[in-house]
Amino acid sequence: MHIFKFMNKQNRLFSYSRIRRYLSTQVQVDERPLHVPVMVHEVIKYLKPQNKQTIIDMTFGAGGHTQSILDENYDVTIIALDRDQVSHERAIEMAESYPNKIIPLLGKFSELPDLLRSKKIYQNTIDGILFDFGCSSMQFDTANRGFSVSKDGPLDMRMDGDRFPDSFTARDILARGTEDDLGRIFKIYGEEKNYKKIARAIIESRYLFRNLNTTKELCELVDSICEDEVRFDMLNRPAHNATKIFQALRIFVNDELNEINQGMHIASQYLKIGGRLITIAFHSLEDTIVKRHITGHITGNVANALPLKYCDYSMVYQKEFAETFIHKCWHSLTKHVIVPSDGEVKDNPRSRSARLRAAVKIK
Repeated sequence: MHIFKFMNKQNRLFSYSRIRRYLSTQVQVDERPLHVPVMVHEVIKYLKPQNKQTIIDMTFGAGGHTQSILDENYDVTIIALDRDQVSHERAIEMAESYPNKIIPLLGKFSELPDLLRSKKIYQNTIDGILFDFGCSSMQFDTANRGFSVSKDGPLDMRMDGDRFPDSFTARDILARGTEDDLGRIFKIYGEEKNYKKIARAIIESRYLFRNLNTTKELCELVDSICEDEVRFDMLNRPAHNATKIFQALRIFVNDELNEINQGMHIASQYLKIGGRLITIAFHSLEDTIVKRHITGHITGNVANALPLKYCDYSMVYQKEFAETFIHKCWHSLTKHVIVPSDGEVKDNPRSRSARLRAAVKIK
């Protein structure tokens, strides 16, 4: 019988049969409501849609925010972008109900300039841009997309689906990545404290048993490493031990942080002076990129790894001169991030980690 160490707190040895039993355990299904748009009241408050304006919904999803904007002011045109084919088809259907009001576009943030040129829409012509980062509820609730720890399905996690058939999936990453590669992904994108142990267990499972193919198998393997831990979410409800691992894989597979960084640059190029930017982030990695763009803490095309304001530690500058080092084109409309009300969190628990920022383009 093959024996290997999963490197848990007690350094216990797990037999081949025990690993197999863990991997075959069923994951409980968590039934959730249909998609509910987050912080709609706040979005409308800061976006302030006016007659004849053009607004880009950068993450159309199920169309909840687009619907709310049109309900607030029907005399606007909304460009509905999404990289998910299912969401794009939903945008097409919604456009039929709102003739000449919705322009559906299929693509990632980085593909938007080409898509806008094809529609003869150019820089400095947009009145408002809305980002609602992360996955939609539809993606989480569809088992075969592989995003959810609570639904058994293939380890896919591609937001683009089969639009790029040769793109790698979460399963490919787990099957091909080295132990160091996996550890870095889990640490950087998931902020998982047990990243080394989990990466080692995946590699040893790969060689002694088989590749991980489903969300259930990954969840139970992570549970075998963290079985003595009890984790809670922001509402103090029990959280699955694999949640951060799923987050890390999803971000890596979809290149989400680079897309967000690129999306923020595109927003600064396409908004008019006085155009409004609204962002809704769901974890610190997303929100930090947004914050550094709004405050001007970027170097070249990349948000700094650290929010450094001055370029040279060896020199001291007058404040007015130092400010010229900051590439700032935004005026923040919010002193701090805006969070959902207690009532919204109660009605829609998925909103619990949402963080909204609003800004106006000033140059």
